[in-house]
Amino acid sequence: MSEKGILVVVSGFSGAGKGTLMKELLGRYPQTYALSVSATTRRPREGEEDGREYFFLSKDEFEKMIAKGELIEYAKYVENYYGTPRGYVQRKLDEGKDVILEIEIQGARNVKKMFPDSLLLFVTPPSASELKSRLVGRGTETMDVIESRMERACEEAEGMEEYDYLIVNDDLEACVEEMHSIIRGEHRRSSRNREFMKEIKEGLEEMKRR
Repeated sequence: MSEKGILVVVSGFSGAGKGTLMKELLGRYPQTYALSVSATTRRPREGEEDGREYFFLSKDEFEKMIAKGELIEYAKYVENYYGTPRGYVQRKLDEGKDVILEIEIQGARNVKKMFPDSLLLFVTPPSASELKSRLVGRGTETMDVIESRMERACEEAEGMEEYDYLIVNDDLEACVEEMHSIIRGEHRRSSRNREFMKEIKEGLEEMKRR
């Protein structure tokens, strides 16, 4: 049976290793997954390409997309818009790819409203102390920034129960395979296979009549 893709929403604490996890998953299974490309009104940085890192739009173009309901979710950060174009996601799902969308909790809630069938995964380190040591270990942020990220993590933790699965990122190798097997298993969920079950039932009834 030809399978339609699943929209997979991945959220998690800053420092939980979402980016590394996504990169590894896509590198390992390029035929299975597609990473959702966001639209933004910010200027492209050196080396970035339109349609690869982002779809770069003018403020006017972006606001037209909002008005037409062409974005699954969007937000404004420091004077720039960021959002997920519905058309691109739908195209990839129709091609049979599982589309991975890496966004924060508020965006995940909006996606769930628009795509009730979406699968929500939350990535977390094995403990709060591990999260802090990973943030410190990066060596790229000041202690003030680290403290504010830890405060943000406390807020994000309040929404963990809204996700379908919790992915504990302790060992990268095991974590990638766990995520892959959860998504593959989701394809077998009976609620996603009503058409297939109907065909089987009809086939059995037909054989009974022969």
